[in-house]
Amino acid sequence: MNQTGCFPMGGVAFDLPEDVVDVRDGVLRFVEAQVAPRIERSRALLEDQRRLYDESGRYSPDARKLIRDIRMLSAQAGFYAMCAPVEIGGGGLGHLAYYVAWEAIYRRLGGQGVIIPWVIAHWAFGPSRLLTQATEQARSRCLAGMISGETSMCFGLSEPGAGSDASMIKTRAVKTARGWKISGRKLWTTNAPTAEWCIVFAITDAEKAARKAGGISAFLVPTDATGFTVESVVRLFGHAGGHEGALVLEDVEVEPWQLVGELDQGFKIALYGVSLGRVYNSARAVGQGRWALEMAIGYAKQREAFGAKISEYQGVSFPLAESATELHAAHLMGLNAATLLDRGDKALKELSMAKAYSVQAGFRAVDRAIQTHGGMGLTNEVGLVHAWQDLRIVNIADGTNEILTRMIAQRLLAGDLDL
Repeated sequence: MNQTGCFPMGGVAFDLPEDVVDVRDGVLRFVEAQVAPRIERSRALLEDQRRLYDESGRYSPDARKLIRDIRMLSAQAGFYAMCAPVEIGGGGLGHLAYYVAWEAIYRRLGGQGVIIPWVIAHWAFGPSRLLTQATEQARSRCLAGMISGETSMCFGLSEPGAGSDASMIKTRAVKTARGWKISGRKLWTTNAPTAEWCIVFAITDAEKAARKAGGISAFLVPTDATGFTVESVVRLFGHAGGHEGALVLEDVEVEPWQLVGELDQGFKIALYGVSLGRVYNSARAVGQGRWALEMAIGYAKQREAFGAKISEYQGVSFPLAESATELHAAHLMGLNAATLLDRGDKALKELSMAKAYSVQAGFRAVDRAIQTHGGMGLTNEVGLVHAWQDLRIVNIADGTNEILTRMIAQRLLAGDLDL
């Protein structure tokens, strides 16, 4: 990072658009002024699970306040909704700005996964293109709070028996005189324990759903609706709490204003959301990988063993060189996929390649950084272990590496051979 608080674009032969650079640099200045100091002041909270979570496993009131403060400060600075469409009150910036900003944020902040996803609106948690399909009445009820960062939402698609193949969902929305009644279960619903709204996907036409010809609809549901329950918090890696929720919906009544998009066509919304998630996770993995690599290089250059800096040993320096190579490739793949999306290309193959490769390259970079640090790499203080856990998760989230490889193969066999 240079003296202006910005990262140079060294290593990339082409220039990013000026507006994208300006946004990235502005976000980084905001991070330096508002986010990084709050993380530093909140270390006692963030590093002590007894304070970070309450007895039910949800974020504690102090943690929720910190997250909300970050969102609202970002909104006041003009960054939180910068990539949300103009028609819902956002800045209208595209996928490339989204990718570049997220990569820079994670490169700067690294392992603080509790805070980082709230610096700008995540596609599934805050104002995003998903809500362009919401009705006017729905927007009037939820958008103001989301744009300001005061409230958030979650994305209720995955179920106990429907993960990678989301078309296997069992949740049903049964027609009533006033709208529908939704019943079913959801799992892995990120942000569900704290969100005020949930986009719930349910089968509205079982025959169409069975033929995979539609039949799935999306509904915007307040999380305090009668019959909507966060049954439990899904705890990962032995943590005392978590950010993923298991949901139960028992005859949750919804009205026509809560339908998102067209009836029976909700799966299109789900797929678009997952695509945005792949852009985000590609950027996240590259950013965290570069953060970890830079830490490892700095440590290797000052740590001594057997009379020499450990950077002089090929067993240390060569793995770091391999990660640098992989991260460089992943970065270029992500920039390319985001640019294609902004041009109107679906980029199914390119985005699948970028996400699958980036999350593996980022994970390896963090793992190698831990190895370089030795025992120190495992401590909470260094933060590498938190990034390691984050990136282990995103090797599964928004499409496993195996599912993405299958997509790449299908595109190749269909004749999409441009590389």
